[in-house]
Amino acid sequence: MTRTPSFALHALAAAVVLPAAVLVAQPVPGAFTVTETGRSYGNLQDAVNDIGNTRATIRIAPGTYRQCAVQEQGVIIYEAAEPGTVTFAGRACEGKAALVLRGTGAEVRGLTFSNINVADGNGAGIRLEAGALNVAHARFQNSQQGILTADNPSGRIYITRSTFTGLGTCENDAGCAHSLYIGNYGSLTVRESRFERGTGGHYLKARASEVVIEGNSFDDANGRTTNYMIDLPAGSIGRIADNWFVQGRDKENYSAFIALGAEDLLHASDGLEVVGNEARFVPGLSRKSVFFADWTGSRIVMQGNTLAAGLKPYEQR
Repeated sequence: MTRTPSFALHALAAAVVLPAAVLVAQPVPGAFTVTETGRSYGNLQDAVNDIGNTRATIRIAPGTYRQCAVQEQGVIIYEAAEPGTVTFAGRACEGKAALVLRGTGAEVRGLTFSNINVADGNGAGIRLEAGALNVAHARFQNSQQGILTADNPSGRIYITRSTFTGLGTCENDAGCAHSLYIGNYGSLTVRESRFERGTGGHYLKARASEVVIEGNSFDDANGRTTNYMIDLPAGSIGRIADNWFVQGRDKENYSAFIALGAEDLLHASDGLEVVGNEARFVPGLSRKSVFFADWTGSRIVMQGNTLAAGLKPYEQR
């Protein structure tokens, strides 16, 4: 019997997008309300500017908005008034993302980011350039990347119950874009989220020194020219546990599901736990691959993983 993790129901619920309003490029009176002050704005950027170097929540009315914003300071919560009814589509600030974040911190709740594409191939729903980030019940779809970050070795990122679908590309001179691409951050946690229908690159690539990747689904059944499910190219410690992986037919690189240390090593990896995962190929596909490919020679704790025939548990490269 094929296991269907309970988290998949949560991820699918988070991905539901209700019928949206007509795409809005002009200001919409009352669309963006700073809850602490009660003041409302037609432009997201005006609401962000009003908060300045403080902490506040922007509550967003249902609709599909062709708007974007740059946060320079403070801590801001971007929250849908009704989860699943707010979409930011087709607009990137600074040629980067719908939300460009370089304040102290930010939290994104219940928003959808769609069709974000820019000239250099790195268009994202969120570009995190500084600070901490929490993301919950969000959806990133049909763009070059979902979330892309700079480096912040002391920073923290937490993502839960979110969906990454129709993302990634290797069709630009700057290199590949990925569904989720995290730089050299201090820690990354991804829980109960869904990665699916990739269109190039890796599903999750992170140079974070510590990772917790638990209870997610990586469904490559309808992926196109994709690579690894998880790529930790700089080495990492932490846990990869209780995830569900399906490798599809159309791969640019099907040699491994998870890769560790394939690029410049920045972090130790001794003690990384890879436990309780399930991995297989799409029905009807028979091939040889490796579940965990390791370029570091570290002590990896692997136990309790359920792997399909033809899938080698571990290989040092």
